[in-house]
Amino acid sequence: MRPIGQAAMRSGVNIETIRYYEREGVVPQPARSENGRRLYDDEAIARLRFVRRCRDLGFPLADVRALLDLTFQANACRQVRDLGATHLTSVRTKIADLSRLEAALKHLLARCDDESDQCPALQVLFAPEED
Repeated sequence: MRPIGQAAMRSGVNIETIRYYEREGVVPQPARSENGRRLYDDEAIARLRFVRRCRDLGFPLADVRALLDLTFQANACRQVRDLGATHLTSVRTKIADLSRLEAALKHLLARCDDESDQCPALQVLFAPEED
């Protein structure tokens, strides 16, 4: 059993995030020492590492919970694949949105003229919406 600091180092999840995951029910409440300090076994640390990797891939907490539940089910691969495919679609949508945002910002910033008294980019941002 390891204290929260060691669990954080071994899992790559910072201490406050571990506490957040506990409050949100993503990971179970840990055992406690006699003085009330959180203690984590290797299984709990592995679970934290799993959650971190899921979050690194951008999975929302609801999907992380679902993936954790699937860990203990036989023949879960199809469900994992379906969940992952749905997330991939979401990621692709976000990439497309970010590409449009990038183009809009490039267009806006191209209007900037260091020699002008009135910044054209600011004028565009203050302009009324077109109907």
